[in-house]
Amino acid sequence: MSTVSNSRLSSILIRSIRLPALALALPLLTLSQLSHAALVENIKQFNDAVSSVKPGDEIVLANGSWNDVELVLKGKGLPDKPITLKAQTPGKVIITGQSNLAFSGEYIVISGLVFKNGATPTGEVISFRTSNEDVANHSRVTNTVIDNFSTDLRQMSDLWVAMYGKHNRLDHNSLVNKRNRGVTVAVRMNSEASRKNHHIIEYNYFGPRQILGANGGETLRIGTSHFSREYSNTTAQYNYFDRTNGEHEIISNKSSGNSLIKNVFFETQGTLTMRHGHFTKVEGNYFLGNRKPNTGGIRIINESQTVSNNYMYGLTGKRLRGALVIMNGVPNSPPNRYDPVIDSAMNNNIVIDSDHIELGAGADEERSAPPSTSEFKGNIILGKSNLEPFTLYDDMSGINFEGNYLNEEASTPIKTGFASTPYSVTTNQYGLKSPDKALLDEIGFGEVKLPVTKEEVGADFYPKNEALVAFQSGKTIHVKAGTDTLTSALAMSQAGDVLVLENGADYLLTKFAEVHHPVTIMAKEGKKPIIRSQKPNFINIENGGALEVENLWFDGAESPDYKGNTIIGTSGYSMNINYNLSVRNVKVTDLDVNGYFYFFKANAGTFADSIEIIDSEFSNITGAILQLNREVDDLGVYSVENLVISGNTFTNVKEEVVTVYRGGTDESTFGPMVTVSDNTLTNVGKGSTHRSGASMYFHGVQKLNISDTNWDNSAPLELYLTNGGPITVIDNVEMKNTDTIRANNDEFKSSNVTYN
Repeated sequence: MSTVSNSRLSSILIRSIRLPALALALPLLTLSQLSHAALVENIKQFNDAVSSVKPGDEIVLANGSWNDVELVLKGKGLPDKPITLKAQTPGKVIITGQSNLAFSGEYIVISGLVFKNGATPTGEVISFRTSNEDVANHSRVTNTVIDNFSTDLRQMSDLWVAMYGKHNRLDHNSLVNKRNRGVTVAVRMNSEASRKNHHIIEYNYFGPRQILGANGGETLRIGTSHFSREYSNTTAQYNYFDRTNGEHEIISNKSSGNSLIKNVFFETQGTLTMRHGHFTKVEGNYFLGNRKPNTGGIRIINESQTVSNNYMYGLTGKRLRGALVIMNGVPNSPPNRYDPVIDSAMNNNIVIDSDHIELGAGADEERSAPPSTSEFKGNIILGKSNLEPFTLYDDMSGINFEGNYLNEEASTPIKTGFASTPYSVTTNQYGLKSPDKALLDEIGFGEVKLPVTKEEVGADFYPKNEALVAFQSGKTIHVKAGTDTLTSALAMSQAGDVLVLENGADYLLTKFAEVHHPVTIMAKEGKKPIIRSQKPNFINIENGGALEVENLWFDGAESPDYKGNTIIGTSGYSMNINYNLSVRNVKVTDLDVNGYFYFFKANAGTFADSIEIIDSEFSNITGAILQLNREVDDLGVYSVENLVISGNTFTNVKEEVVTVYRGGTDESTFGPMVTVSDNTLTNVGKGSTHRSGASMYFHGVQKLNISDTNWDNSAPLELYLTNGGPITVIDNVEMKNTDTIRANNDEFKSSNVTYN
């Protein structure tokens, strides 16, 4: 495609003017005064167009792929003549590779672009500045997409959209699948030119974001702790947050004077958090947890906060992820800690079928200041899943409770300010759970209706497709016995496929077997097929991979004489896509050709949403069954969110059945969550070179339940409890010829623990 010439454009414009007007205008019109539309096909043409851009000009990127381009636009438009950078056809300009966009000046509009299959070579994908001094004002990014524009290094941080300057607007964009550390959208305030900015962020679709397993996974952050007492005056409204689960703070408010109103949070594992800053308005937001795990609502910190007319349904989160959380603060707090809640109002909110309202949360020796001169009025709290929804961690006399409603089956330790009412909740015409209209009228809530729908937000040309592929959703492939037949079948498989092995047959691997997408390897009910390998690793889960195995037998007889062999492992490189591992009814034997032969090892820089080991048997193993301890920087980073070990037998295992490590004191993440039930351990953890001396070792696990499990002649269970109020419950376990539980403190619950 050729660039539209100046002479041709001038001719077109002149022909469009009526003759009398033309006669009057001819003495005044020159080419330099006419608005100019330039179609550019490469970076040189783009830079040439930018060099002479004037108010009212349009720079049009030609349809196609723009690879490894750093687009820099400086210009000064006018209110009625903005400078526009847009796609020739919205959605048909794909910016890939090592690319980004920075712009500065006045009245600039960016529209119709797609950033995909790449990553920024700097720290920002779209930046409202071109240098520390040159920022954008009165500018807009609209109808634009950033989809999985993520570096392969999951702990390498970058921002997708960085808003500087003043009076800018970010609207109708789709921002989905951020896979590495860093905030999706950040309002930056590191100069006077970017404070009291009055930005508007609205009608954006914040699509699914996987659990990061570390701090730095916020979806929207306004300010930072350094400038938290400065005013941003940003408004975020009518946005849709769809399973944005990067970390605990979905919205992280870190400045003053912001309005967070009429947004929808759909099944988000986190909260709208007023982390720093005062005079925040949180009003008319809808939180739809739908009883999904760890879904949260609003967390209140700092002074002069207003939380009103918000709707919360089916939120299951606890502690700092509760439906409503009012924190304790630090007396005379520095800007980066927790200012106490003072002069704040939590009024006229609806909480339905949500489990936890946490008051004075985080109370400890440092956070010793409870809320004061605040109010909690006219709230409706109806639920049957937890009939004691309130938890008080400190004296709440500084909050005035008045005119609230609680269903009559439920109770609260707060003595005044609550009236009992029947649990009467129906599904209204909009598909939402709603109290009776009479009760709504009592608090003046109005109609229960989403302020914005998923269909009304985001780029209008970009579909909101589900990215995840489920196990066993593809075709079935029968794999014949033999050498490398399984390796070949894996290489030919597609996402969701099921590889069915022959019952009782032998499978030998002489090559590394790699999993690059979700796949199932199984045998039908009956005799298990035996899988052996001549490589140090049987199966590697690579980036994008996920593995389900069922009714198989892994045996180490053919394995090479190396230390550190592994049946299943993750990539040795960083993986920016979370994986899942499911092991059911599997037999594992004779991993003993050398020391430290592991069943599963997760390398640093990889993260599992879920690992489950169920109804399986393991015997004669020189290493550990599950090694999940390679994230050792003590920054709150860990390797797995949900771990289940249930119904298994472990015999003659020289190291641990499992070792899980989450170090540090960061409170931005709330995993791992571990369930251990109905297992038998015999002669486990007693190898002569075993380093931890434990049969199971859990360090920093935030939720741990161990039940109905027996130890015999094994090393002890060891716990290291860290910050965040971890929940550790041990019930109905027997330890025969096994030392007592070792722990760094006694802040765990145990019952029916017997030693013989």
